[in-house]
Amino acid sequence: MITEKKHWLIVFLFAVAMAWVESALVVDLRTLVDRLEPYQPNPLPFLPKLGEVELVREIATLVMLFIVGWLAGQAWPKRWGYALLAFGVWDILYYVFLKIMVDWPHSLLDWDILFLLPLPWWGPVIAPVLIAALMIACGTLMTQFENIRPSRRAWLFNLSGCLLALLVFMADALRAVDGGVEALRQVLPVWFNWPVFIIALVLMAVPIIEMLKQIRNGRKHPTNVPAITGKMNFGIQTLLLLVLYKIISRET
Repeated sequence: MITEKKHWLIVFLFAVAMAWVESALVVDLRTLVDRLEPYQPNPLPFLPKLGEVELVREIATLVMLFIVGWLAGQAWPKRWGYALLAFGVWDILYYVFLKIMVDWPHSLLDWDILFLLPLPWWGPVIAPVLIAALMIACGTLMTQFENIRPSRRAWLFNLSGCLLALLVFMADALRAVDGGVEALRQVLPVWFNWPVFIIALVLMAVPIIEMLKQIRNGRKHPTNVPAITGKMNFGIQTLLLLVLYKIISRET
């Protein structure tokens, strides 16, 4: 019988191999459009069919990461945990392998186009790396320890943090969206909203903190809050986070 530690190792190795494939493909694509360093004028040059193909590829990548988690876990909490582990390892090693292949990024503060759905995400390399580290930690705790699980309240905080980070990553694209597709292709951010992003990181870390407390106290996961209360809490959190983002953001 394969133990959870062996499952963890298998998922880790899959993510390593997938990261190399992803890095090699990105090198090919960026060489094709002469954008090995993404932060330069016209960062998303138009090539027929390439944009549509790239969007579908991103969706396929997410499906692959979810499927490996589903195959590795025996129950849904562990399946999600292994999917988080795979995503985190893949994302960090993607940058490690890019550095090996083309000597980029030059530093963790280099700007990168992180994702294209639903709008282009921009951020310094260290931002997705920090999120990936949280995913690895969360996935490891969920899969390697029995009888611990974040409460629904913790996941609501986590989701709030994810939404807030998404707003930070897409802030420049959201300001350019009225200009149409061409304006989105030309976006070059000059400032990253670190105060809001740090708040987002803290919120995303809540499930990890809760699980660590459960391990320390030797307790099973806490009883979930009622669904109605959880929805109300999530609504209030989202509203407050949106207001906070508008207050801290340079442009309102």
